[in-house]
Amino acid sequence: MNRRQFQTTVDRLDGDAYDKTFDSWDHLVALIFSQLSGVDSLRALEAIWNANSHHHYHLGVGKLARSTLADANARRPVSIFAEVFERLSGHADRALKREGAEMLRLIDATPVPLDQLSTWAGWNGRTRGLKLHVVYDPGSDHPRRLAITPSTVNDVTPAQQFPIEAGATYVFDKAYCSYAWWTRLHDAGACFVTRQKKNLRFRATRWRKLRKQKGKGFKIIDDAEVKLLSSSKLAVPMRRIRLKRDDGTKLTLITNDLKRSAIEIAALYKTRWQIELLFRWIKQHLKLRKFLGRSENAVRLQILAAMIAYLLLRIAARESRLIMPAIRFAGLVAASLFARKPIADIDRPPKVNPSAARDRSSPDQISFCYA
Repeated sequence: MNRRQFQTTVDRLDGDAYDKTFDSWDHLVALIFSQLSGVDSLRALEAIWNANSHHHYHLGVGKLARSTLADANARRPVSIFAEVFERLSGHADRALKREGAEMLRLIDATPVPLDQLSTWAGWNGRTRGLKLHVVYDPGSDHPRRLAITPSTVNDVTPAQQFPIEAGATYVFDKAYCSYAWWTRLHDAGACFVTRQKKNLRFRATRWRKLRKQKGKGFKIIDDAEVKLLSSSKLAVPMRRIRLKRDDGTKLTLITNDLKRSAIEIAALYKTRWQIELLFRWIKQHLKLRKFLGRSENAVRLQILAAMIAYLLLRIAARESRLIMPAIRFAGLVAASLFARKPIADIDRPPKVNPSAARDRSSPDQISFCYA
């Protein structure tokens, strides 16, 4: 992360207005350390951080006071960490990009439950807390965009505010039903694949011939170009694909993609489960269940720090050319945060070279050698 760019953002947003001795860089590094190390309390974070001050001085950070961190969590602008995530996500696009991979974007949201002491958090009928909305690139395995909203906000609302990438294919579930947004996606040159809601009615205008019906884990029932039977206007060429999974369940998919085969479109929707795996991994291996503060600002800062930590792990693993499961790499990083060793050797013991003989000569003695 470029320290100069970070400071420019802090100065523009006046991020150090209230905390002169504990600036935004100290705050960011401390919260990322808590995510990577698994520390889940202010008292433990203060003790472990200060006990290793001789290791992290080169990062430009000093000692940590628990009360100072609590104050910073309550009032430091969230937009600083949000811009850090966006800049780091742009770097990840270049570092994790795979040649030949199609532009596939998965959109979904996951709840971030909070306890009853967070009286500011809204109740949506199932959980009390916030929602994390993510646009995820499965090809490079990293989140590209994110938004944090109250749990009462509809999933499609922040999705409509994300920028649309021309040529990309967006995959989302039936909660993202918005005819105006679907039209915007189509007009911007993007495709979308989603599930049909039960109350949506379409009339088939042309049945498409199925050249192949059997896919991996599913079978295509039929494929048709359709038109919406509703007073609402949806002037977009639509297509309905019905399929049956191997477990017997049936799905109806709606898309504006008229070029791909039915098998390919069904396979695209199947990849949507990768974003569910992302949410599960983040909640299990980063600190999004217990927070270092109860205010809304503190919770939002910690969520952003968790997503920044995830991007750092992905970039570090890729640039070091490591081939190991993400869960194993995260565990090794947590155990080696203050070890001075290359990331490429994080799963290996310190190098020892017994073949190199130790120099036993003395400067006070004459030594002989063959000419």
